[in-house]
Amino acid sequence: MKLATYKDGSRDGQLVVVSRDLGTAHYATGIASKLQQALDDWGFISPQLQDLYDQLNSGRARHAFPFDPKQCMAPLPRAYQWADGSAYINHVELVRKARNSEVPESFYTDPLMYQGGSDDFIGPCDDVVVPSEAMGIDFEAEIAVITGDVKMGTTADQALDGIRLVMIANDVSLRNLIPAELAKGFGFFQSKPATAFGPVAVTLDELGDAWDHGRVNLTVQSTWNGRKVGMCDAGPEMTFHFGQLIAHVAKTRNLRAGSIIGSGTVSNKGVTDANGRTEWPKGYSCIAEKRCIETIQDGKPSTEFMKFGDTIRIEIKGKDGASIFGAIDQSIAAP
Repeated sequence: MKLATYKDGSRDGQLVVVSRDLGTAHYATGIASKLQQALDDWGFISPQLQDLYDQLNSGRARHAFPFDPKQCMAPLPRAYQWADGSAYINHVELVRKARNSEVPESFYTDPLMYQGGSDDFIGPCDDVVVPSEAMGIDFEAEIAVITGDVKMGTTADQALDGIRLVMIANDVSLRNLIPAELAKGFGFFQSKPATAFGPVAVTLDELGDAWDHGRVNLTVQSTWNGRKVGMCDAGPEMTFHFGQLIAHVAKTRNLRAGSIIGSGTVSNKGVTDANGRTEWPKGYSCIAEKRCIETIQDGKPSTEFMKFGDTIRIEIKGKDGASIFGAIDQSIAAP
């Protein structure tokens, strides 16, 4: 099934069930008014939501209405936890190569993760408001999952059973603030403002055989100012699958229902031609990676970060060409 949260003036919005084709929706108020409520009692509530979803898809839902992504908050408008990984090691390799530094061996066996703010997410069509262009505004096209309760010490395979929903994300980054923050030795904070999520969160069955043991074998499309800059494969080059990311977070703590775990920037390796020059035909899922590619190829970056008025669209389509999660479709704006 597909779930979204409509704006109603409150912090948590109203839970709606959305049809498979994203054409219609129906308030889930009689079952659960908020997504967190459904996650807290998933075994009891999700079958009822599934029944409503089936009615909606068959045209039998009595009070259905046209679905409008612009009315959406993030599917889970605020969460108990938002932990984002860097599951695509190619992204890390590019950044390190551009700096002429090596990737530590531990990065290939132990995921990189940071804990971001989770009290204020951005809706899929809401502006990304940033204090200054000088902060180095960047998008990051990612996939994320929402979990149920996961016990401390869970294994990677067990962790997969804790996944309730999947969605897409724009993990906004302020690149020019990152070096000074990392130099303090305490990680990201101001350089990682509020994250945006796609219109709908979907259960694993909606992905069909594209869901492959914690990986999503589909293409993440990134369109910046109307130009498609990324067509990156999300599955094959995901070094750490979602079960491994969840298990990493749960190594020393319990995860509670409503925790969100992100994949990090979806990234694919380059292809080296006969002349020894490496190209990246699938493009990029963040500008920082493009700048690293330019540094590797030409000795310095030439692509600037985002400006006020820029737009970013992130979307994943199924094998039938239909949008699965709807699209993140945002503009960058001044306060």
